[in-house]
Amino acid sequence: MTRVRLDLFASLDGYTSAGSTPDSPMGEDWGPLTAAYAATRTFREHVLGDTTGGGTTGVDETYAAAFSEGVGAEIMGAAMFGLHTFPDDPDWKGWWGDEPPYGTPVYVLTHTAPRPPIPMAGGTTFHFRDAAIEDVLAEAAEAAAGQDVRIGGGIGTARAFLLAGLVDDLHVMTAPIVLGRGLRVWDDLRGLETTHKLTTEVAESGTIHLTFTR
Repeated sequence: MTRVRLDLFASLDGYTSAGSTPDSPMGEDWGPLTAAYAATRTFREHVLGDTTGGGTTGVDETYAAAFSEGVGAEIMGAAMFGLHTFPDDPDWKGWWGDEPPYGTPVYVLTHTAPRPPIPMAGGTTFHFRDAAIEDVLAEAAEAAAGQDVRIGGGIGTARAFLLAGLVDDLHVMTAPIVLGRGLRVWDDLRGLETTHKLTTEVAESGTIHLTFTR
């Protein structure tokens, strides 16, 4: 049965990174927020192409390894794809090079649709949709063919799915840092622990893994 999954990064005071630029597409605080994840063996292998076996192998690695397991389709916002940063570049194909780390159909939510799909190496094809999130989710679920649909972000897209009650499994990596700035993660989500079972686990890095499961 297809489930809707979402992974987020947050600080102890409930912020995620803001301020996307061409040089820092995920915002200036993305590095400290994701340091533990970026140090894992899975991230180094799947994203950086490091086949030496280097990287952490503890609790953070367990969650990193599960990140892409069983995912058959992805949904992301226009900003995460980079359409806000490169709106006039017809050759823009996202931040990830010729072989993005998805390997599935990816549905990009954008008011600039319709746009032609972009097939990439490794099984990723970007599709662009200007429709209600429920309709895009239904299309993604069909494409996933029984596997899960992952909501990729950014935070605006993630919160839209959360506020609509469409997320079955939420995983939040809470970094042991205080940002005091950025985009709020938890606003208007009061009572989420009453609709989802909450578990917590602290990694060797100090990262707190919060998992909400419907």
